[in-house]
Amino acid sequence: MFSKILIANRGEIACRIIQTAHRMGIRCVAVYSDADANARHVAMADEAFHIGPAPSSESYLRAEKIIEIAKESGAQAIHPGYGFLSENTGFAEACEANDLVFIGPPSSAIAAMGSKSAAKAIMEKAGVPLVPGYHGDDQSPETLRAEAEKCGFPLLLKAVAGGGGKGMRVVENMGEFDDALAAAKREAKNAFGNPDMLIERYLTQPRHVEIQVFCDQDGKGVYLAERDCSVQRRHQKVLEEAPAPGLSEDTRKAMGEAAVRAAQAIDYVGAGTVEFLYDVDGSFFFMEMNTRLQVEHPVTEMVTGQDLVEWQLKIAWGEPLPLAQSEVKTRGHALEARIYAEDPDHDFLPATGHLRYLSTPDESAHVRVDTGVTEGDDISIHYDPMIAKLIVWDETRDQAINRMVQALENYRIAGVKTNIRFLHALADAQPFREEDLTTGFIDTHRDLLFPKSKLDTHKALVLAAGFVLEERKSSEPASTDPWSPFGRRNSWRMNSEYAQPLQLQVGEEIHDLKILERDDRYQVFVGDSVYNLTARLDDDYLQAVINGHRISVHGNLYKDQLVLFYEGDTFQCSVYRETYGFEDMSGEGSLEAPMNGAIVAVQAKVGDKVIAGQTLVIMEAMKMEHAIKAPADGVVSEIFFGEGDQVSEGAELIAIEVSEEEAE
Repeated sequence: MFSKILIANRGEIACRIIQTAHRMGIRCVAVYSDADANARHVAMADEAFHIGPAPSSESYLRAEKIIEIAKESGAQAIHPGYGFLSENTGFAEACEANDLVFIGPPSSAIAAMGSKSAAKAIMEKAGVPLVPGYHGDDQSPETLRAEAEKCGFPLLLKAVAGGGGKGMRVVENMGEFDDALAAAKREAKNAFGNPDMLIERYLTQPRHVEIQVFCDQDGKGVYLAERDCSVQRRHQKVLEEAPAPGLSEDTRKAMGEAAVRAAQAIDYVGAGTVEFLYDVDGSFFFMEMNTRLQVEHPVTEMVTGQDLVEWQLKIAWGEPLPLAQSEVKTRGHALEARIYAEDPDHDFLPATGHLRYLSTPDESAHVRVDTGVTEGDDISIHYDPMIAKLIVWDETRDQAINRMVQALENYRIAGVKTNIRFLHALADAQPFREEDLTTGFIDTHRDLLFPKSKLDTHKALVLAAGFVLEERKSSEPASTDPWSPFGRRNSWRMNSEYAQPLQLQVGEEIHDLKILERDDRYQVFVGDSVYNLTARLDDDYLQAVINGHRISVHGNLYKDQLVLFYEGDTFQCSVYRETYGFEDMSGEGSLEAPMNGAIVAVQAKVGDKVIAGQTLVIMEAMKMEHAIKAPADGVVSEIFFGEGDQVSEGAELIAIEVSEEEAE
């Protein structure tokens, strides 16, 4: 077995590989960018080498530099993880040319599957069922329009070299085709260096079911169950599970055998995933093959009891498959939720920020957390905004869902926007429990997945007041007389009863509270209501009784910014001080950047008349394009940034003189 390997990746997957390698007695070499100097994967590795500035193009995508470090460190093999160079043919070839084992498939297999159109031709020859569409070499707009008409609508445009939802557009009719094609080509060229497209019939109620396959160097292959990854946003997976609900044993077997045929058709070696679209009538169609370990591999590990990274290492060393097909067994049900720094309330825009508070559920045989970050880390614009993967297992699907709901309630983050509340609503949604699964699940059940807060506003304000007051008490100097009022910061007055004021700001609204402190309780006045409150704060855990209702929450108070966590929900407010001087920094007709990112295109000039909803700026953040649209009809009066500029969240991009009719 290898004695030392280099991991050409970062974040949770690098940490995940290190864990297994160390268990097997293998030393690990990490690489890191400027942004990752203090990252978790660097601390876990036996040694680490600086590789360049923060942008991935100047660090984690520098194949020659990685090869150089591997040779310098004495590593015998390179594990690429997923993303970055994991499916780069040239990198795999460079490893082979430098006598380094690439822990993945041969470069020829990556090349075969790297082009979605070429892959479909290979699959067709191997007898793997395909979705109707076009995957030819002629990329002229005229040919693509003709093939689109032939395929029928709705259809899906996909980058031939793509993945992760990039360079992908759903087109409902020919009127949308040209604009969608231009946008998809531009995004594909930026992300993959290849603008070529393929066309597929867009199934209206499909499920995304994929098969985990493994092949050894003798050409033998097995499939390790299947995963359902239907719940997606922007064509990117959000929640995965294994096994896929509702599949018959015959379908499961047919799909697994087709996946192995697909792998063997390209002389595959190692871990791979064959992805299928599964239709309501039970038919399934080849979609693509990912020639690497998948983000969602832990759900397969949880139901099979196998360590897939260990399998990768053994097969790369030349050992045979650890199990024959007849020996592969599954037990129970597993789910994985991807916890992202993003804002579900604003179309899942990527978020950046400082993880000032991070508390995760306790890990056990039922709960697993795969992460590459710790409290105090920053989520930057340079890399994918995934914070962690939360994986749960139990005997049945319903029990596993209950585990997931509970675990999400115990996952608490402050300092950056996350999708935890959304994931909690999703996992607990009745349609999900009832296996109503399609790739359009989120759009179909949007009302269920964006529920109102579970906490009544007044009750949340009372809890916030209790947290703030108890936090203040904990920082008071110790007094020799615990009953003395003189050491307390509660606005106590001699010979009078004084209700101390507390202003809490929620969004743009400021709430005036008044609080009377008794020896063992508070009276909190909110508007015309009075609440009797007893509260006890233990670190971040507040136990309270409000008018006889016992309720407990966790919270984090940092520089007057308070976040309360309750049953998967959050309540955020700040202690308002008039000296803050809040001001509206932008006019009614301004366009602001919704996140940190780069300007890809400005589609307007000063003096242009624009209409509400017209795309004026295209931004790129976390390798995804986002269209910034005019908020109202008007005339462009000023443009503040140009193509290629880096901008921060909230920066004014374009000023618009709003027409009088619109202003009225």
